[in-house]
Amino acid sequence: MISQGDLKRGMAIELDGKLYTVISYDHNKVGRGSAQIRMKLHDVRAGHTIDRTFQASEKFVRARIDRSPMQFLYEENGLYYFMNAETYDQIALTKETVGDALDYLRETETCDVLTYGDEAIGIELPTSVNLKVVETEPGFKGDTATGGNKPARLETGLTVQVPLFIKEGDTLKVDTRTAEYLERVAQ
Repeated sequence: MISQGDLKRGMAIELDGKLYTVISYDHNKVGRGSAQIRMKLHDVRAGHTIDRTFQASEKFVRARIDRSPMQFLYEENGLYYFMNAETYDQIALTKETVGDALDYLRETETCDVLTYGDEAIGIELPTSVNLKVVETEPGFKGDTATGGNKPARLETGLTVQVPLFIKEGDTLKVDTRTAEYLERVAQ
């Protein structure tokens, strides 16, 4: 059990038999009434977000989420296959379970598969990945007075805004949390 003082963003809790992650929380004390906590929660299985208010004295059941490093193997018929490199066990995840991480996954890449009990509930990527530019317009020196950006399509299909000097074939470091260009990687 965890109290309101132990809450953190991203923490997984069980509530009404469902698994939620904490998106945000706010502690409110108004007048003579008791303190309350307003929380924005993400339903891990259903994928929607809810807002709930609790008394500050309430305690929550912390959900145990296990992380296993696994290698992405391939996609077949809408299922994405991952393999544990130590035990060679394979697991298949649906597109909904993998979610936005598809924009950053290449075959043979390693990521953490999140499990709750025996159920795989999602994947967690590293904070940045290196991806190759497959299509971008040429940038011309002097086109802008202050730097400038252009779109570039990466090998996974993700499109990011990059500086004008980036060309096709360059490898870029991309932030997986914000989908932003970080830097060009030496080849």
